[in-house]
Amino acid sequence: MADPQFYRRPLPIGLVPFASPEGRALFREALEAGQLEGWFTLSEQFQTQSDPSFCGLGTLVVALNSLGIDPGRVWKGPWRWYSEELLDCCLPLDAVRARGVTLGQFACLARCNGATATVRRADSATVDELRRDLEEASAAAEGIVVAASYSRRALGQTGDGHFSPVAGLHAGRDLALVLDVARFKYPPHWTPVTALFDAMRSIDPVTGHARGWVVLRRRTSPGATLLSRLGAAGAPSLERARDEIVGAARALSSRPSGSITELFTVLAESVGASAEELMAELPSALEGLDASTRAALEELLAALESSPAHAAASAAMPALARVTLGLVALLTLALPEQTLSSTARDARAGWLDALPPALSAEVAALKDQLASLVEAARSDVEPAPCAAGRDILPSDERR
Repeated sequence: MADPQFYRRPLPIGLVPFASPEGRALFREALEAGQLEGWFTLSEQFQTQSDPSFCGLGTLVVALNSLGIDPGRVWKGPWRWYSEELLDCCLPLDAVRARGVTLGQFACLARCNGATATVRRADSATVDELRRDLEEASAAAEGIVVAASYSRRALGQTGDGHFSPVAGLHAGRDLALVLDVARFKYPPHWTPVTALFDAMRSIDPVTGHARGWVVLRRRTSPGATLLSRLGAAGAPSLERARDEIVGAARALSSRPSGSITELFTVLAESVGASAEELMAELPSALEGLDASTRAALEELLAALESSPAHAAASAAMPALARVTLGLVALLTLALPEQTLSSTARDARAGWLDALPPALSAEVAALKDQLASLVEAARSDVEPAPCAAGRDILPSDERR
Protein backbone atom coordinates (compact mmCIF):
# COMPACT_ATOMS: atom_id res chain seq x y z
CA MET A 1 0.00 0.00 0.00
CA ALA A 2 1.31 3.43 -0.93
CA ASP A 3 2.06 5.88 1.84
CA PRO A 4 -0.77 8.37 2.43
CA GLN A 5 -0.36 11.88 1.04
CA PHE A 6 -1.60 15.19 2.42
CA TYR A 7 -2.13 18.75 1.31
CA ARG A 8 -2.39 21.12 4.26
CA ARG A 9 -4.69 20.96 7.27
CA PRO A 10 -7.62 23.10 8.43
CA LEU A 11 -6.84 25.01 11.60
CA PRO A 12 -8.75 23.91 14.71
CA ILE A 13 -11.49 26.13 16.12
CA GLY A 14 -9.99 28.86 18.29
CA LEU A 15 -7.02 29.51 16.00
CA VAL A 16 -7.56 32.32 13.49
CA PRO A 17 -5.96 32.00 10.01
CA PHE A 18 -3.79 35.02 9.27
CA ALA A 19 -5.29 35.60 5.80
CA SER A 20 -8.94 35.18 6.85
CA PRO A 21 -11.16 38.29 7.18
CA GLU A 22 -10.93 38.06 10.96
CA GLY A 23 -7.17 37.48 10.79
CA ARG A 24 -6.71 40.55 8.58
CA ALA A 25 -8.84 42.67 10.92
CA LEU A 26 -6.73 41.52 13.87
CA PHE A 27 -3.58 42.40 11.91
CA ARG A 28 -4.80 45.93 11.17
CA GLU A 29 -5.75 46.51 14.81
CA ALA A 30 -2.45 45.17 16.15
CA LEU A 31 -0.48 47.18 13.62
CA GLU A 32 -2.32 50.35 14.59
CA ALA A 33 -1.54 49.61 18.26
CA GLY A 34 2.20 49.24 17.52
CA GLN A 35 2.24 45.54 18.35
CA LEU A 36 3.49 44.26 14.99
CA GLU A 37 6.75 46.18 14.60
CA GLY A 38 8.75 42.96 14.67
CA TRP A 39 6.56 41.41 11.98
CA PHE A 40 8.21 43.33 9.14
CA THR A 41 11.73 41.90 9.43
CA LEU A 42 10.36 38.43 10.19
CA SER A 43 7.98 38.47 7.22
CA GLU A 44 10.86 39.44 4.94
CA GLN A 45 12.64 36.22 5.90
CA PHE A 46 9.69 33.89 6.55
CA GLN A 47 10.14 30.54 4.81
CA THR A 48 8.93 26.96 4.84
CA GLN A 49 11.07 24.41 6.64
CA SER A 50 12.86 22.35 3.99
CA ASP A 51 12.41 18.98 5.70
CA PRO A 52 9.62 17.59 7.92
CA SER A 53 12.09 17.38 10.82
CA PHE A 54 13.59 20.83 10.31
CA CYS A 55 11.03 22.99 12.18
CA GLY A 56 13.73 24.06 14.66
CA LEU A 57 16.26 24.81 11.93
CA GLY A 58 13.65 26.56 9.78
CA THR A 59 12.61 28.74 12.71
CA LEU A 60 16.21 29.61 13.49
CA VAL A 61 17.00 30.50 9.87
CA VAL A 62 14.07 32.93 9.83
CA ALA A 63 15.24 34.43 13.13
CA LEU A 64 18.94 34.74 12.27
CA ASN A 65 18.28 36.35 8.89
CA SER A 66 15.68 38.72 10.37
CA LEU A 67 18.21 39.75 13.03
CA GLY A 68 20.67 40.61 10.26
CA ILE A 69 23.43 38.28 11.43
CA ASP A 70 26.22 37.61 8.94
CA PRO A 71 27.01 33.85 9.04
CA GLY A 72 30.56 34.44 7.86
CA ARG A 73 30.17 31.39 5.61
CA VAL A 74 29.23 31.14 1.97
CA TRP A 75 25.71 29.90 1.22
CA LYS A 76 25.82 29.73 -2.59
CA GLY A 77 27.98 31.50 -5.13
CA PRO A 78 29.57 34.52 -3.43
CA TRP A 79 26.67 35.05 -1.02
CA ARG A 80 26.76 34.66 2.74
CA TRP A 81 23.27 33.85 4.02
CA TYR A 82 21.73 31.54 6.57
CA SER A 83 20.06 28.39 5.34
CA GLU A 84 19.32 25.21 7.21
CA GLU A 85 22.37 23.33 5.89
CA LEU A 86 24.67 25.84 7.65
CA LEU A 87 23.22 25.10 11.09
CA ASP A 88 25.45 22.18 11.99
CA CYS A 89 27.66 23.51 14.77
CA CYS A 90 25.91 21.61 17.58
CA LEU A 91 24.92 18.35 15.92
CA PRO A 92 25.10 16.88 12.39
CA LEU A 93 22.26 17.58 9.97
CA ASP A 94 21.63 13.86 9.54
CA ALA A 95 20.91 13.66 13.26
CA VAL A 96 18.50 16.58 13.00
CA ARG A 97 16.79 14.98 10.01
CA ALA A 98 16.34 11.75 11.95
CA ARG A 99 15.41 13.15 15.35
CA GLY A 100 14.79 16.91 15.20
CA VAL A 101 16.23 19.26 17.83
CA THR A 102 15.46 19.84 21.48
CA LEU A 103 14.98 23.22 23.10
CA GLY A 104 18.52 23.08 24.48
CA GLN A 105 20.00 22.21 21.10
CA PHE A 106 18.01 25.01 19.46
CA ALA A 107 19.57 27.48 21.91
CA CYS A 108 23.01 25.98 21.28
CA LEU A 109 22.61 26.46 17.52
CA ALA A 110 21.53 30.06 18.03
CA ARG A 111 24.47 30.87 20.29
CA CYS A 112 27.12 29.47 17.97
CA ASN A 113 25.64 31.42 15.06
CA GLY A 114 25.87 34.94 16.38
CA ALA A 115 22.77 35.23 18.60
CA THR A 116 22.15 35.36 22.31
CA ALA A 117 19.49 32.90 23.43
CA THR A 118 17.51 33.23 26.65
CA VAL A 119 15.67 29.97 27.27
CA ARG A 120 12.45 30.00 29.27
CA ARG A 121 10.89 26.64 30.07
CA ALA A 122 7.18 26.89 30.73
CA ASP A 123 7.32 24.79 33.91
CA SER A 124 9.52 27.42 35.57
CA ALA A 125 7.98 30.53 33.99
CA THR A 126 4.56 32.17 33.90
CA VAL A 127 2.18 33.21 31.17
CA ASP A 128 2.77 36.82 32.22
CA GLU A 129 6.49 36.39 31.47
CA LEU A 130 5.56 35.08 28.04
CA ARG A 131 3.33 38.11 27.47
CA ARG A 132 6.13 40.48 28.52
CA ASP A 133 8.60 38.89 26.11
CA LEU A 134 6.03 38.96 23.31
CA GLU A 135 5.20 42.60 24.05
CA GLU A 136 8.88 43.58 23.94
CA ALA A 137 9.57 41.71 20.71
CA SER A 138 6.36 42.92 19.07
CA ALA A 139 7.09 46.56 19.85
CA ALA A 140 10.71 46.41 18.62
CA ALA A 141 11.23 47.22 14.96
CA GLU A 142 14.27 44.95 14.93
CA GLY A 143 16.63 43.13 17.21
CA ILE A 144 14.41 40.66 19.13
CA VAL A 145 12.75 37.41 18.03
CA VAL A 146 10.69 35.03 20.16
CA ALA A 147 10.83 31.40 19.03
CA ALA A 148 8.14 29.13 20.47
CA SER A 149 8.55 25.42 21.23
CA TYR A 150 5.15 23.86 21.85
CA SER A 151 2.91 20.83 21.53
CA ARG A 152 0.68 20.89 18.44
CA ARG A 153 -1.64 18.37 20.05
CA ALA A 154 -2.34 20.76 22.92
CA LEU A 155 -3.59 23.30 20.35
CA GLY A 156 -5.85 20.75 18.67
CA GLN A 157 -3.50 20.25 15.72
CA THR A 158 -2.13 16.95 14.48
CA GLY A 159 1.33 15.90 15.54
CA ASP A 160 3.10 17.10 18.67
CA GLY A 161 6.41 18.93 19.27
CA HIS A 162 7.01 21.92 17.01
CA PHE A 163 8.99 25.18 16.68
CA SER A 164 7.89 28.44 15.05
CA PRO A 165 8.66 32.16 15.41
CA VAL A 166 6.08 34.52 16.91
CA ALA A 167 5.69 37.68 14.86
CA GLY A 168 3.34 39.85 16.87
CA LEU A 169 0.74 40.34 19.55
CA HIS A 170 -2.83 41.58 19.71
CA ALA A 171 -2.97 42.71 23.32
CA GLY A 172 -6.68 43.55 23.23
CA ARG A 173 -7.64 39.99 22.34
CA ASP A 174 -4.56 38.39 23.99
CA LEU A 175 -3.53 36.68 20.75
CA ALA A 176 -0.06 35.83 19.42
CA LEU A 177 0.71 35.66 15.70
CA VAL A 178 2.49 32.35 15.08
CA LEU A 179 4.38 32.11 11.78
CA ASP A 180 4.19 28.34 11.37
CA VAL A 181 7.27 27.27 9.39
CA ALA A 182 5.45 24.08 8.30
CA ARG A 183 3.45 26.11 5.78
CA PHE A 184 2.67 22.93 3.85
CA LYS A 185 0.58 21.90 6.87
CA TYR A 186 -0.82 24.97 8.64
CA PRO A 187 -0.85 28.66 7.66
CA PRO A 188 0.29 31.47 9.96
CA HIS A 189 -2.37 31.99 12.60
CA TRP A 190 -3.45 33.96 15.63
CA THR A 191 -3.31 31.83 18.79
CA PRO A 192 -4.57 32.71 22.29
CA VAL A 193 -1.51 33.46 24.43
CA THR A 194 -2.87 31.31 27.26
CA ALA A 195 -3.38 28.38 24.89
CA LEU A 196 0.14 28.79 23.49
CA PHE A 197 1.58 28.84 27.00
CA ASP A 198 -0.37 25.72 27.94
CA ALA A 199 0.99 24.04 24.80
CA MET A 200 4.50 24.98 25.97
CA ARG A 201 3.85 23.47 29.41
CA SER A 202 3.33 20.07 27.81
CA ILE A 203 6.13 17.70 28.79
CA ASP A 204 8.19 16.40 25.92
CA PRO A 205 7.95 12.63 26.48
CA VAL A 206 11.39 12.11 25.00
CA THR A 207 13.38 14.67 27.01
CA GLY A 208 11.23 14.66 30.13
CA HIS A 209 11.26 18.47 30.19
CA ALA A 210 8.62 21.08 29.49
CA ARG A 211 8.80 23.00 26.26
CA GLY A 212 8.94 26.79 26.29
CA TRP A 213 10.31 29.70 24.31
CA VAL A 214 13.63 31.30 23.41
CA VAL A 215 14.27 35.05 23.22
CA LEU A 216 16.84 35.68 20.50
CA ARG A 217 18.94 38.80 20.02
CA ARG A 218 21.90 39.65 17.84
CA ARG A 219 25.17 39.24 19.69
CA THR A 220 27.90 41.84 19.36
CA SER A 221 30.76 39.35 19.73
CA PRO A 222 31.64 36.78 17.00
CA GLY A 223 29.28 33.86 16.52
CA ALA A 224 30.43 31.03 14.25
CA THR A 225 34.07 30.26 14.98
CA LEU A 226 36.76 30.07 12.34
CA LEU A 227 37.06 26.39 13.20
CA SER A 228 33.41 25.81 12.31
CA ARG A 229 33.95 27.57 8.99
CA LEU A 230 36.97 25.37 8.34
CA GLY A 231 34.87 22.29 9.08
CA ALA A 232 32.20 23.43 6.64
CA ALA A 233 34.82 24.09 3.98
CA GLY A 234 35.97 20.47 3.89
CA ALA A 235 37.42 19.34 7.21
CA PRO A 236 34.75 16.92 8.48
CA SER A 237 37.11 15.55 11.12
CA LEU A 238 36.44 18.74 13.09
CA GLU A 239 32.77 17.84 13.11
CA ARG A 240 33.54 14.27 14.12
CA ALA A 241 35.72 15.54 16.96
CA ARG A 242 32.82 17.55 18.36
CA ASP A 243 31.14 14.66 20.17
CA GLU A 244 34.43 13.50 21.69
CA ILE A 245 35.22 17.03 22.89
CA VAL A 246 31.76 17.49 24.38
CA GLY A 247 32.01 14.08 26.04
CA ALA A 248 35.33 15.06 27.59
CA ALA A 249 33.95 18.42 28.72
CA ARG A 250 30.91 16.75 30.32
CA ALA A 251 33.16 14.30 32.13
CA LEU A 252 35.38 17.14 33.31
CA SER A 253 32.29 19.03 34.54
CA SER A 254 31.60 16.14 36.92
CA ARG A 255 35.22 15.54 37.84
CA PRO A 256 37.65 18.33 36.88
CA SER A 257 41.22 17.26 36.21
CA GLY A 258 43.71 17.92 38.99
CA SER A 259 46.66 19.48 37.21
CA ILE A 260 47.05 21.30 33.94
CA THR A 261 49.11 18.38 32.61
CA GLU A 262 46.26 15.98 33.37
CA LEU A 263 43.94 18.32 31.46
CA PHE A 264 46.29 18.29 28.46
CA THR A 265 46.29 14.49 28.55
CA VAL A 266 42.48 14.22 28.60
CA LEU A 267 42.12 16.63 25.70
CA ALA A 268 44.85 14.98 23.63
CA GLU A 269 43.14 11.61 24.03
CA SER A 270 39.83 13.15 22.98
CA VAL A 271 41.03 14.79 19.75
CA GLY A 272 43.99 12.60 18.81
CA ALA A 273 42.38 10.48 16.06
CA SER A 274 40.44 13.40 14.59
CA ALA A 275 43.58 15.55 14.61
CA GLU A 276 45.40 13.01 12.45
CA GLU A 277 42.56 13.13 9.94
CA LEU A 278 42.53 16.92 10.08
CA MET A 279 46.18 16.99 9.10
CA ALA A 280 45.29 15.31 5.81
CA GLU A 281 42.18 17.45 5.25
CA LEU A 282 43.73 20.82 6.07
CA PRO A 283 45.28 21.77 2.68
CA SER A 284 42.09 21.23 0.66
CA ALA A 285 39.93 22.76 3.41
CA LEU A 286 42.01 25.93 3.38
CA GLU A 287 41.55 26.13 -0.37
CA GLY A 288 37.79 26.00 0.18
CA LEU A 289 37.82 29.22 2.20
CA ASP A 290 37.62 32.72 0.78
CA ALA A 291 40.86 34.72 0.90
CA SER A 292 39.95 36.89 3.90
CA THR A 293 38.77 33.94 6.02
CA ARG A 294 41.86 31.93 5.08
CA ALA A 295 44.11 34.82 6.07
CA ALA A 296 42.24 35.23 9.36
CA LEU A 297 42.58 31.51 10.10
CA GLU A 298 46.30 31.56 9.34
CA GLU A 299 46.68 34.57 11.65
CA LEU A 300 44.75 32.71 14.33
CA LEU A 301 46.94 29.61 14.05
CA ALA A 302 50.10 31.71 14.23
CA ALA A 303 48.83 33.51 17.34
CA LEU A 304 47.83 30.20 18.92
CA GLU A 305 51.27 28.68 18.34
CA SER A 306 52.84 31.73 19.97
CA SER A 307 50.57 31.60 23.03
CA PRO A 308 51.67 30.60 26.55
CA ALA A 309 49.03 27.83 26.54
CA HIS A 310 50.62 26.29 23.46
CA ALA A 311 54.08 26.56 24.99
CA ALA A 312 52.90 24.86 28.19
CA ALA A 313 51.19 22.04 26.27
CA SER A 314 54.29 21.55 24.11
CA ALA A 315 56.55 21.37 27.18
CA ALA A 316 54.25 18.90 28.90
CA MET A 317 53.63 16.70 25.85
CA PRO A 318 56.48 17.26 23.36
CA ALA A 319 55.62 14.18 21.30
CA LEU A 320 52.23 15.51 20.20
CA ALA A 321 51.75 16.26 16.51
CA ARG A 322 51.40 19.92 15.55
CA VAL A 323 47.65 19.85 14.84
CA THR A 324 46.88 17.88 18.01
CA LEU A 325 48.98 20.30 20.04
CA GLY A 326 47.13 23.27 18.55
CA LEU A 327 43.72 21.78 19.30
CA VAL A 328 44.73 20.91 22.86
CA ALA A 329 45.95 24.47 23.47
CA LEU A 330 42.82 26.02 21.95
CA LEU A 331 40.45 23.78 23.90
CA THR A 332 42.35 24.44 27.13
CA LEU A 333 41.73 28.14 26.60
CA ALA A 334 38.07 27.66 25.62
CA LEU A 335 36.74 25.05 28.06
CA PRO A 336 33.88 26.23 30.31
CA GLU A 337 34.94 27.24 33.82
CA GLN A 338 33.15 24.34 35.51
CA THR A 339 35.31 21.80 33.65
CA LEU A 340 38.54 23.06 35.23
CA SER A 341 40.08 22.47 38.61
CA SER A 342 41.13 25.54 40.59
CA THR A 343 44.76 24.83 39.66
CA ALA A 344 43.95 24.74 35.95
CA ARG A 345 41.78 27.87 36.22
CA ASP A 346 44.59 29.79 37.89
CA ALA A 347 47.07 28.74 35.20
CA ARG A 348 44.67 29.60 32.40
CA ALA A 349 43.78 33.05 33.76
CA GLY A 350 47.24 34.37 32.98
CA TRP A 351 47.24 32.79 29.53
CA LEU A 352 43.90 34.37 28.61
CA ASP A 353 45.14 37.82 29.61
CA ALA A 354 48.06 37.47 27.20
CA LEU A 355 46.01 36.63 24.10
CA PRO A 356 45.96 39.01 21.12
CA PRO A 357 42.51 40.38 20.17
CA ALA A 358 41.83 38.01 17.23
CA LEU A 359 42.63 34.89 19.24
CA SER A 360 40.79 36.22 22.28
CA ALA A 361 37.62 36.69 20.20
CA GLU A 362 37.91 33.19 18.75
CA VAL A 363 38.39 31.68 22.19
CA ALA A 364 35.35 33.58 23.54
CA ALA A 365 33.15 32.34 20.66
CA LEU A 366 34.38 28.76 21.04
CA LYS A 367 33.88 28.92 24.81
CA ASP A 368 30.24 29.96 24.31
CA GLN A 369 29.74 27.14 21.83
CA LEU A 370 31.26 24.50 24.11
CA ALA A 371 29.25 25.73 27.11
CA SER A 372 26.05 25.52 25.06
CA LEU A 373 26.93 22.04 23.79
CA VAL A 374 27.64 20.77 27.29
CA GLU A 375 24.44 22.32 28.65
CA ALA A 376 22.37 20.88 25.79
CA ALA A 377 23.89 17.45 26.32
CA ARG A 378 23.22 17.64 30.04
CA SER A 379 19.62 18.87 29.87
CA ASP A 380 18.35 17.01 26.81
CA VAL A 381 18.27 13.45 25.63
CA GLU A 382 17.41 12.31 22.14
CA PRO A 383 14.73 14.61 20.67
CA ALA A 384 11.69 13.62 18.70
CA PRO A 385 11.14 14.74 15.10
CA CYS A 386 8.96 17.75 14.39
CA ALA A 387 5.29 16.89 14.33
CA ALA A 388 5.06 18.11 10.74
CA GLY A 389 6.52 14.81 9.61
CA ARG A 390 4.32 12.58 11.77
CA ASP A 391 1.05 12.58 9.86
CA ILE A 392 1.54 9.01 8.69
CA LEU A 393 1.20 7.73 12.30
CA PRO A 394 -1.09 7.18 14.06
CA SER A 395 -4.21 6.97 11.91
CA ASP A 396 -6.30 9.18 14.19
CA GLU A 397 -3.90 12.07 13.54
CA ARG A 398 -4.53 11.93 9.79
CA ARG A 399 -8.06 13.19 10.07
